[in-house]
Amino acid sequence: MKIMVGCDHGGFELKEKIVAHLGTLGHEVVDAGTNSLESVDYPRYAMKVARAVARGEADRGILVCGSGIGMNMTANRVSGIRAVLAYEPYGAIMSRRHNDSNVLCMGGRFTGLDMALQIVDVWLREPFEGGRHQRRIELIDRLVDA
Repeated sequence: MKIMVGCDHGGFELKEKIVAHLGTLGHEVVDAGTNSLESVDYPRYAMKVARAVARGEADRGILVCGSGIGMNMTANRVSGIRAVLAYEPYGAIMSRRHNDSNVLCMGGRFTGLDMALQIVDVWLREPFEGGRHQRRIELIDRLVDA
């Protein structure tokens, strides 16, 4: 799977560890930055990743900032993006199963490494159920684009 990963300074350290983890799992990883702890504006990175996923340049995206909140809010502004803010695995699982989430957002200051990697793993593995949930995804897209 091709996964684009981005962060701001608050998520940099966790993002680096997620990128390394994804590589060990055999995923193609595109690191959209940032590449240091120097303060940056998270919306630039969230939009870069969300737009790439929406255009089909990556299968999924992962975004990390201090809390995950700003990244999530920004990514969900892009048509076709269904970003989830996950602090624990079950929310990540359900976001895939029922909502076909395509961008995962996490908080580098809220989520420890072991929990973050567990969230990433279950989110990548969980399939979308389709069925009645597909109708709802299509409705979201129609309403957003209206």
